[in-house]
Amino acid sequence: MLLICCLALCACSEKREESPVIPPVTSPLSREYIGFGVINASFTHITENPEEGSVSVGYLRRGSLVRVIERRIITGAQGPLSWILAEGSPRGWIREDMMDIYNSESQARTASNLWFEESVSR
Repeated sequence: MLLICCLALCACSEKREESPVIPPVTSPLSREYIGFGVINASFTHITENPEEGSVSVGYLRRGSLVRVIERRIITGAQGPLSWILAEGSPRGWIREDMMDIYNSESQARTASNLWFEESVSR
């Protein structure tokens, strides 16, 4: 038993060289954006802040594509709501339930085109 304890102590005292973890450039952690969103509601307001009643800085129609920069969950009177900071013209906050989020721009463009084709065929 004493021999096992000595071996364990010797193993623990061994110095290990630590190297920093640096994610590759293609890692999702190193991207400047989370993904791409396509508006799924008839239209939605883009607000200055991530909260109900915030000043509207514009609006987007169904099928509009935006780059998703940040996601925040804000607890308000209606409970927790997820908000998305969208980069576009204009840049602002949109409730997450007003959009579908995709990993790549090509996926989002395909979804956006489907929304537009559906609205034209009506």
